[in-house]
Amino acid sequence: MVTIDHDAVLRARVLLLGSGRRSRAELVGAYRVLAEVSPKAYGPKLVDALLALRYEIRDPEVAVALTAEASRAARRLEAGVPKRAELLRRALDDYRVSLFALGRRAQGRAICEELAAAGRSGPLATVLAEEGRFKEAAELDEEAARNGIPEHSFFWNMARWAANLEGAGLHDAAATVFRELLQKTRRDVAEQRAALAVLTWELVHFSRMREVVGDAASAAAARREALSVLEGLATTGEPETWSILHRWWRMLFVLSGRAAEPAASPESPMPPYGSELGWSHDVREGFLGMLPGLEAEAARLREADRLPELIDVQRRIAIRAAVRDGDHPYLFEERFTPHFDEAVTLARRLPDDPARLARALTDRSMFLVAARSFGPAHADFAEAVALLHDR
Repeated sequence: MVTIDHDAVLRARVLLLGSGRRSRAELVGAYRVLAEVSPKAYGPKLVDALLALRYEIRDPEVAVALTAEASRAARRLEAGVPKRAELLRRALDDYRVSLFALGRRAQGRAICEELAAAGRSGPLATVLAEEGRFKEAAELDEEAARNGIPEHSFFWNMARWAANLEGAGLHDAAATVFRELLQKTRRDVAEQRAALAVLTWELVHFSRMREVVGDAASAAAARREALSVLEGLATTGEPETWSILHRWWRMLFVLSGRAAEPAASPESPMPPYGSELGWSHDVREGFLGMLPGLEAEAARLREADRLPELIDVQRRIAIRAAVRDGDHPYLFEERFTPHFDEAVTLARRLPDDPARLARALTDRSMFLVAARSFGPAHADFAEAVALLHDR
């Protein structure tokens, strides 16, 4: 039996009825008391107030405590409470983020599993991919796809599904999924519901997927189509004005570098390269934390004039720069141009290694598409295609 502190209840009601401004901490205190006596009316308000207070708190341990309390409060809500499912998902999602910010992966994974049971499997798929469990992640992606992907997130879901299949070594299945994405993008471009830039990036990424497994014909066909799209962009530009598309470029560029990075495992998680958003905080910080070591390695390689290895390390540095700053439109071209220009300059010094030069030119071309410099992008990609002897 719950003992009700009637004085505390009265103080809480007076606080809420008062005309003065209440802090979020005061609101949390009041709702804690009132949720005990009127859970249906005040339980949802307590969840909202706890989650709002969490964003004012800079102490990560306190953030975990607040989001854990919000999750408990959301679980206690009766089934008929309006927006119960939404409140529970929000609380669990914030709790998940807070746990991963402290590197508490086992607890965070358990919350991801609860979220998946509540109908939101994306975070669990992300965590599984971070730990190298690509087949399990791909199974969740497939389930989400079979249940119907909202149109606004079709690209992100299909790209992640294909990336996880590829990570699991299921290259033909990955290609099938990515072909479906390409077909939809082609239809959307024809109806002016998608950007030619996105189609270009998808085609180039698909060419890389097929090159990896020795399907030279499919890779060459995708490059030829991409070159044709780029020629149109260089001639007439995008037929429609689109908002910032950097996210699409960044995700596929980062994904293209997965093979050069250490393998992911539960003991040593790595980024879920097929996901643009939602990386666990500890994984993102660890990935960016490799930058000083890579920069020191690049300096040693430059000193020794070991160009092939230097080009590869510089690409890993550029990918991390894209993770860190790739969604910031301000001075976008100025920030990233040195990375791609240096890669092309270094690769031109290796006349017996046309593949590295083609990769550097392709990387710069796709970046220039993101920067809306379509003429130079077309010139770079045309040179790359010629180097690869596509017919």
